[in-house]
Amino acid sequence: CNMKKFIGRSSELRILEKEYRRDAGFTVIYGRRRVGKTTLIKEFIKDKDAMYFLATEELEGENIKNFVSAFSRFSGTGYLENARFTDWESVFRIFAQHSPEKKKVLVIDEFQYLTGANPAFSSVLQRIWDTFLSESNVMLIVCGSLISMMLKEVLSYDSPLYGRRTAQIKLSPLSFSEFCLNYEDMSFENLVKLYSITGGVPKYMELLDESLDIMENIKSDILQRGSFLYEEPVFLLEKEVKNTMTYFSVIKTIAAGNHRISDIASVLEVKSSFFFFFFGVLIDLEILEKRTPATERFPEKSRKGQYYIKDNFISFWFRFVAPYKGELEIENLDPVVKKIEANMNDSHVSFVFEDVSRQNLRNAGLPYIFNRIGSYWEKNVEVDVCAIDESEGICVLGECKYWGRPVDMRVYSQLVEKGRGIKEIKDYRIIHALFSKSGFTEEVMNLMGDDLLLFDKGILLNSKRNM
Repeated sequence: CNMKKFIGRSSELRILEKEYRRDAGFTVIYGRRRVGKTTLIKEFIKDKDAMYFLATEELEGENIKNFVSAFSRFSGTGYLENARFTDWESVFRIFAQHSPEKKKVLVIDEFQYLTGANPAFSSVLQRIWDTFLSESNVMLIVCGSLISMMLKEVLSYDSPLYGRRTAQIKLSPLSFSEFCLNYEDMSFENLVKLYSITGGVPKYMELLDESLDIMENIKSDILQRGSFLYEEPVFLLEKEVKNTMTYFSVIKTIAAGNHRISDIASVLEVKSSFFFFFFGVLIDLEILEKRTPATERFPEKSRKGQYYIKDNFISFWFRFVAPYKGELEIENLDPVVKKIEANMNDSHVSFVFEDVSRQNLRNAGLPYIFNRIGSYWEKNVEVDVCAIDESEGICVLGECKYWGRPVDMRVYSQLVEKGRGIKEIKDYRIIHALFSKSGFTEEVMNLMGDDLLLFDKGILLNSKRNM
């Protein structure tokens, strides 16, 4: 499926348009590879006077040469194509002086390659910005996919460019509702399955062929040696971090179902404190996330934190590709395919369905303002969805069932029972919610009302009955 049209990203485009209206703006866009940064930029500049420059992993002199030829195409000054420039200041000055009365956009993509070629590049750009670019009618967009480098070179307090930016956008994968905009005729069940593999990463969405069923896509694009996604997590990590082995071990251990830091440490036989640095990096990369029960008022101080793989594709890959690399290397796909067919729904898609359900609750147009939406757990109790509105004293507790039959009274009764045992919410008004992909029994439907929300295939049924 080629992405048929540009979808989602409305809030990011709003930020960029607002920046464009400034006299001079300096916007930083960053995020992991494949997440659609360049596509967003191209959508934004398509009707503007803009020069797009893509930095490469070459020496500084080559990048200056490429900048000049990009400028000569942009400005129609062919004679500059072969002009010799040796420093950045003079080429930026030519850009600023070209049609000074017109608003211009200058995009520098893959910015990290420039600081790689010359560690002082951030200081050079800071001087250029302070001396003349910030006085020109220019919107500068700096974009990069090496998150570690962007944080260090552009966004950290010690960076020469700190304080120069007028806006920053960390681009994340598409949310489920944005993702669905690209597939108008697909069933809810297949949408959740596809989202569970692509995670809303535009590049992965482009690769998958809608005319094939999901298993065929998995075989040809993920399991086949040499296919685009076969080694993707290795590629992502090698670009970002030095010691990939430790990161791999951490992700693999979490994929195997160990979420508490003490469990991860004991599996890998290392002290817990050893991991904090690695967890921090993986969270910056949006590969991991730290979750705490939604009832915790100060999640950052909570001792109940657990670590989960946030990226759906990476979660899938570590569960179903990494452990069977030996078979896949000799192109023995059948046993791996059987394993995926037998386990994918229960051990992967159903968890993604929980995440989708939390997103759907947030977008359901309910008259509450949720401070926190997540899940709840303690020793013997787990609740898939837990959302707190502190000002109204309301807690929504929800159960998600990704199974092929209607959700029945037993599921509802168990949820009510669980809620009674959670002491943190004893003073809250509790609203129950059930999320199903296959509807509800008549008995459950009859209970639907202010205290029971029913979501079928992602849609809130109550609103049809005018709450």
